[in-house]
Amino acid sequence: MSAQSPAQDGIPPYLRIAAELREQIDEGLLPIGHQIPTQERLCRRFAVSRATVQRALEELRRDGYIDSQQGRGSYVLDRSATLPVSERAMPGQAGVVLANHLNSAFEARHVTLDTFTLTTESLGAAIQAPLGRIRAGELQPESIRLRVLLPSLTSPLAVPRRVVNASDSRPLNRLRGLAQTHAASLLSSIASLADQRLVSDVAVEMRTVEITPLFKVYLFNGTEALSGYYHVVQRSVPIAGEDMEIYDFLGFAAMLFHHSAKGPDPDPYDQASVREMQGWFDSLWSTIAEPLTLLE
Repeated sequence: MSAQSPAQDGIPPYLRIAAELREQIDEGLLPIGHQIPTQERLCRRFAVSRATVQRALEELRRDGYIDSQQGRGSYVLDRSATLPVSERAMPGQAGVVLANHLNSAFEARHVTLDTFTLTTESLGAAIQAPLGRIRAGELQPESIRLRVLLPSLTSPLAVPRRVVNASDSRPLNRLRGLAQTHAASLLSSIASLADQRLVSDVAVEMRTVEITPLFKVYLFNGTEALSGYYHVVQRSVPIAGEDMEIYDFLGFAAMLFHHSAKGPDPDPYDQASVREMQGWFDSLWSTIAEPLTLLE
């Protein structure tokens, strides 16, 4: 929204401000748990009075987008538990959706997160927001339990592979290096919470399975799940100084589908979906999964 001509087209300025903030929340630019800019900043940004900004914020509060606390400002709410199923079930881009749900999940006293993915790159990026809120003292979980399932770093996988020479091992070796780097970074980020005595009970365990992952799964606190499919694409990547055409997975921009079993009256379909995905993850974890060795 432009600061000029705030009442153009006959739409009141407060409705225009509310619409822009609502769009930023829906797109994940203002994630769940994050603070809305102060009224003073919004007044300067939109060149309007404080009364106009207050009316805009009241619109967002009425629609369940934000909550205001005296002396602490306004914060973005998780609307997923109160939305109708048809709206709640709409998928979204992995990076945005994952970040939003991680922010919400880390508000629990006891946080559990199970994930099955190709690498932990998306998770490592998305989890920085709630970790930052813990370091800032905004969140104070008593415990964090993280279980990560990755494809085997020693077994052959269907993807990635070179387009013209499928037996070339370099694309797979590149993936293994990326997986190790991102997993080590994630482990360090979570472990630092215990080292800094910000969370007293922290446990991170990583295992591998001899499976080419065609989809990814995230399970939050036993009540919510995100799932999405990897698409195989042909692209050029630099490997050992050479631009190589490979078949690779597209993961970060994949669509994630949300299922929620929380709330007073959860949808039976979502309940069954979360229960089945959790059971599927546990079955792999307790049978054929092997401990991940990051440094060999």
